[in-house]
Formats: sequence, C-alpha cells, structure tokens
Amino acid sequence: MSKRREGAANARNLASSTAKNRIHPYHYSNGDEHKFRRKKVKSKDPHENKASYLMNFTKGLPHCEDTGLVDNPDHFQLLIRGIDSGDFRDFRDTPLGHVKNSLGEHYCNHDFKWKSDKANNGKNGKGVSVRAWESQSAGLSYDLEGPDAQAVTMPPHPELGSAELDAEMAEVYAQALLRDVPFNAFTVGVMGLGSGKSKEDISTNTTLDALDAQKNHVEQIKEYTDCLNTLAWFDPTVILKLNQQQAQRRRDFLQTPATAFRGITCGDDVGPYISQFLLAGNRGLHGQNSPAAGFIQYGSIDIDQRVAIAEPGKDFLTDWDEWLDAQNGADFRGFEDYLSSPLKRFINTPRDLATYVHHDALYEAYLNACLMLLAKGVPFDPGIPFQEADNRDHQQGFAHFGGPHILSLVTEVATRALKAVRFQKYNVHRRCRPEVLAARLHKLDNLKHIAPELEKMFNNIECILKKVEAKNGANNYLLPMAFCEGSPMHPAYGAGHATVAGACVTILKAFFDHKHHLSIVPEDLEDLQQETKDLLKKLKPDGDYCASNLAYVSTKNGQKLDIVPVLDNECNLTHLTVEGELNKLASNIAIGRDWAGVHYFTDYYESILMGEQIAIGILEEQKLTYTENFSMTLCKFDGTTIRI
Repeated sequence: MSKRREGAANARNLASSTAKNRIHPYHYSNGDEHKFRRKKVKSKDPHENKASYLMNFTKGLPHCEDTGLVDNPDHFQLLIRGIDSGDFRDFRDTPLGHVKNSLGEHYCNHDFKWKSDKANNGKNGKGVSVRAWESQSAGLSYDLEGPDAQAVTMPPHPELGSAELDAEMAEVYAQALLRDVPFNAFTVGVMGLGSGKSKEDISTNTTLDALDAQKNHVEQIKEYTDCLNTLAWFDPTVILKLNQQQAQRRRDFLQTPATAFRGITCGDDVGPYISQFLLAGNRGLHGQNSPAAGFIQYGSIDIDQRVAIAEPGKDFLTDWDEWLDAQNGADFRGFEDYLSSPLKRFINTPRDLATYVHHDALYEAYLNACLMLLAKGVPFDPGIPFQEADNRDHQQGFAHFGGPHILSLVTEVATRALKAVRFQKYNVHRRCRPEVLAARLHKLDNLKHIAPELEKMFNNIECILKKVEAKNGANNYLLPMAFCEGSPMHPAYGAGHATVAGACVTILKAFFDHKHHLSIVPEDLEDLQQETKDLLKKLKPDGDYCASNLAYVSTKNGQKLDIVPVLDNECNLTHLTVEGELNKLASNIAIGRDWAGVHYFTDYYESILMGEQIAIGILEEQKLTYTENFSMTLCKFDGTTIRI
C-alpha cells in the first residue's frame, strides 16, 4: 500500500508541477476606464474631473437620471475594493440600488423608489426588489485541477473610437431588430445558388422553398447587412492598423444574409445556421423515435429539444425610466410573456435562441451533444484505447475512456471556466454591456463633450440607428432587449456562456474523432421532401450523396424539422463533421447572447479561446493520472492542431 500511496502522491505532484510551470500571463485592459473624465455632468458636481466610468459596467450602483452615468464615482471604487478583496463585508458596504442601501444598512424591497411605473407596481401591485451582483470574487478562488483562474487571460476588448467597436455595436443593434426573422433566411443557399446569380443575389424560388425561407425575410436581412458593409471593419479595401488578436477576429468580407451574424470557427460557414445538436434528437431507448422528433435519450427518459416561445416582437428597456431602473438594480426578471399555443417549438428565430440561452443550465447543450454522439456511435479519437471489438480488446471503456468518463468531464470543466472568466470580467476589464453603450448614444448630447468618440460612432453607424429610431420612436436609440431585466449583474467581457462553450466543446472535440463525417439524418434518406430531392439533383446529378450531406432545419413556424442539403459558403454540397457542428454549437450558444443584446462579438470569440485553454490544461493534467499510453488530437478554434 505504501508504494501505491507514493504513486498517488507523485501523480498529484506532477500535475501540480505542470500547472505551476505554465506561463502565467499579465492581464491588460484597454484603458477606457480612466480615459473619460466627468465634465459638467450636473450643476456643482463635487466629482468634477474624476473618472466618469462611461465605458464600464456600473449596473447596480445608483445612476444619474440625466446622463445614465454612475452618480458617484466613489461608489465604483467601493465596488472595486470588494472585487479585489473578495470580502463579503466590502460588498455589503457598496451601495446597491440606492446610496442608503450600504455601509451595513439595508433597504427593504418596498423602500426602493423606482422611476418607472413598471418597477413601482411590479407584477402584483408591489414594487420590484433589487438584484445583487453575481460571484464577484469567484476569480480569487483556487482549484485543484487545470489552469488557475488567473493563469489564463484575454486581450483588451475594442476601445471606444475603434472601427471594431463601431462594427460590434451596429451588429448588436441589427441583431435586436432581426430577432423575429426565421433562421432559415440566414442560411447558406438563400444567396447565390440560382442560375446566373452572384453570391450577393437572392437565390431562385426553388432554393428558398427548400429552405422554407421567405424572400421578404432575406431582403429584410440584406437591408441590415448592406448597412454593415459600409463600415470600415467589414470592408476589405480599408487598411486598419491591427494587432494579432484583432486581425484574427476581423471579418473583412462581404456581409450577406448567408454570412452575417455567424461565428468564425471551422464549420460555422457550413450548412444551416443552427447546429444539429440544438435541433435533432436520436432514436431513443427502443429505437422508437426519428431524429426529426427532437427527443434525446437520457437514460430511460427523453429530453425535448423544443423551447418555450417568447412573445414575438416584445422587447424591453426601450423606455428611459425602465432602463434607468434596470441600471439601478431593479429586478425585472419574470416579466416576459410566453405563448400558450403552441407551447413549444424547435429553435426557429433568434428570439428562440435568446430564450434558450436565457434559461439553460450552462453546460446542457454540450451534455446533450455528448449524449447524441455516444448514441450515434461516433468513434472516439484514434489515440484513445479500447475501441476494438470486445473479442480483441477484452476490455471496454466505461469508468475511464467510456461514456461516464466523457459525460462527467464535459460538465466538470464548466465551473473552472466560470471562475476564470469572472476574474476577467470583474478584476481586469469591467466592460459595459451593449445596453449601456446604446444609452450613451441615446444621451449623446449630454455626453459628447466627455467622449467625442461617441459622436463619431453615432455618425458611422447612422444607417442602423435610423432603423432603431423607426422601431423605438423619434430620437430613441436604446437597445431593444430580449430579456426583460436586460443584462446579468456582471460585466460583459469575457462571456460566461462563451467561455463554458469553449471549454465543453474542446473536451468533446478531444475525445471524439473530430474529423468524422456526422450523419444526424438517418442513412435511409426516407424523409426527404420533394424540393430537397430536386435541389440535390441540380447539385449532384450522379446521385452521389449521403446522410452527412444533409441537415435538419426548423420549418412550419418551428413545428417540424425538414431536411436540406449541406452547402459550404460557395454553395457546393459538402459534409457535416463532428468538429464543424460542435464549433457551430459553441458559436450558436455564445452568439445567442448577442442576439439577446447582452454581449458583443468579441465577448464570444475571445471567451471561447480562453475556455479552450482551460479545457486543454485539464486534459493535460488528467492524462498524467492514467497508466494507459494514449493521446488525443485536437483541432483548436483558430485552426491549428495540437496533440495531448
């Protein structure tokens, strides 16, 4: 036993040394926090020329009614003191919602005097309560496995005045205004597939019918992508001075309904917008289900892929008083309405995706994907043992290198990811949410003397802002929010959903053969509708196609899954792969938060990269604990390949 005891200690010490010897990077913010100073914010301002925190997350602190800025910049420093110390008493000393709700004193919920009738009357005639901040000190905690929460980092996010932030804000506005357009109008195949058509043109009616996409929806999206194409960030002819990270995430290509609002990892530009892992099911315990039924076998029960249907067209926080109350911490959660008939549907619109990421158990999409891959019999990475027939290996994977191993590991990385991203959110970047930057544009006349860059942004994205004004009313540029409470009570950058997505998907890509062709549609191809058969004849006259060339899309207002060909961005028939659909799943979940209005594009991309680092670190350390000689090959989000 003493030999075993020493071996166990050596394995732990080796893993500890591996973690300790990793390079611990410096953490850099973009400098906006102290750049913009208070100038004539209000008469006889005792805080004149202090930092205004115009570009920072200040939600929950008391705010100025006229400008939307934090009313007392010293309150922001109290919040930082608590963030740095992690002492719960420092957070109790920080004003939450009202200046008197601090320093050991607390307001009863009915004592808060909100601005809006909605907050004062609540849902039952009683005023709403106040929301607390979330897990500010999580980034100070330690873990016994994987990279330390402070051993990974993210580059500075785009600063005010940059072409990238102009593009991000225009994009978030556009996504808010396109929330009820079905995803099939965003799918490869609605552009450029018709005879004699360029990639900028809308395709033939045959193609649109096969995708269940309406021509007017495609044209509506194109109005917004045409606006985006006027911005320097998306214009390949404009030379911008960029660092490596900025160049990597720049999308300097033509934005069309088929290319816009997608992720930028391998597989994001292939096939339908929504990953198969968010739509289809599997055969079930007794083989009773078609994947098109949307039920995933979870032991002896089934998981339904359909989501609750938030009321179309109903957005939030476009009234200044309600916006101000939300920034002061008013708890508007639960004010959303859902349809009662039909009760649920397959994800059909961006609003449906926003609903999914509003209520998901953070790792659920990746657990579901893992269940589907296991049920489908998708092979593990070739470097993983026990994959030969039983009469050859004489051993099956289970407790290790089997279903229970991967199912627990894909969820285990989630909390590690959350701790790391909390450090970036609170201790480094403290980035304001899109709803706040929109409010800065809304109050431009009150703030442009503090930040002339705001006026430059306003002018640059005016094409989109005119559409916002048309929805909200004259001179109202507040961001229509999918969530009644607006953003969560923590900063924007990095994104928790995206970091968890990056970590969980990395685990799955490492375990499974990521280049394997993925056949979610049954191999017998019995359920092909006639339009799809006609389209396949045009694409492949020789009939040389298989199940991995096909994918499900949500049709009939989300009540049915139909089958369409899988097309690349050149409209050629191609295959779904495990890697591509997992990458797309990560992008769907992360960018789903952009569709809701609570994140920017960089929050998605840089966060999945950090989540990937965390997962790789955990896999490296876990590998040290096994006696088997094995390896995993992983294609990272940036396209490079590593071997663990």
